[in-house]
Amino acid sequence: MTDTATDDELAFDDSGLNRWSDEDRFEVTRERIVEYAEATNDPIPAHLAGDVAPPVFAIVPVFESLLTPAVDVAPVELIPRVVHGEQDFHFHRPIRPGDKLVSRAKMIGYEGLENGTRAAIYLECRTEDGELVNEQFVTTFFRGHDAGKKIGELSPEHKFDQALIDRPPVATVVQRVDDDQTFRYGPAAGDPMPIHLDEEVATDAGLPGIIAHGLCTMAFTSWAVLTEVGGSDVNRLKRLAVRFSKMVLPGDDLQTQIWKVGSAENTTSYAFQTARIGAPPGQQMAITDGLAVLAD
Repeated sequence: MTDTATDDELAFDDSGLNRWSDEDRFEVTRERIVEYAEATNDPIPAHLAGDVAPPVFAIVPVFESLLTPAVDVAPVELIPRVVHGEQDFHFHRPIRPGDKLVSRAKMIGYEGLENGTRAAIYLECRTEDGELVNEQFVTTFFRGHDAGKKIGELSPEHKFDQALIDRPPVATVVQRVDDDQTFRYGPAAGDPMPIHLDEEVATDAGLPGIIAHGLCTMAFTSWAVLTEVGGSDVNRLKRLAVRFSKMVLPGDDLQTQIWKVGSAENTTSYAFQTARIGAPPGQQMAITDGLAVLAD
């Protein structure tokens, strides 16, 4: 399906591919780590004490860099249509209080599809002295516009094997999204998007009301994985990837199921997915294609 004639004339600027954004700097404080842990209902003592950051806190230092590469490549008219489709963290070490971090990003490729265009943004986060702390692949999706080709690289695969459904999970975790979750998460993450904070803006956008941040839901899944199969030790987490599927609402109860999928090079991989308990048919799966890789 094609867009309107105007949309057909919108072209992505390939000269912006693999062009690094300006560097963003962020100093990590114990207080900010504690705020993030509390805003995501994280029960892990080291996170709540601010001794080490929860894994999804890694989005906070790079947040300002997140969409800059999209503006460098995609027509500005399409930016209102962009949604965060997937997030894939590759951890070299956890973030700790006192870290002075430097982040930058670039779009590495995109692929036009019938219902939109998916694009891959690569971010790196280092210390001021150059130590690589984490790498991130963000898949964005431009709704309703087919760019007409595939160019460059896309994010690494982390597809959920549906055959796992026939096996019992190694763990099942039920969590509740609090009624005030978005109002705590937004400031803690530095994410001011009004659809998470303003009922009127959310309904005007065609949503049923305020919706939870996808990365907050991902943070819930991260501590579910760590507490159940990771010994509550963030140092062991080497990769965490998800696909954001259906929206989550304040007051939702979530169920994350985790399956062991294999071992290699002193690591064990787990697949997971997160459902909204009691949601209408077709609206249950909040997180799909979840993958966690833990050092043994």
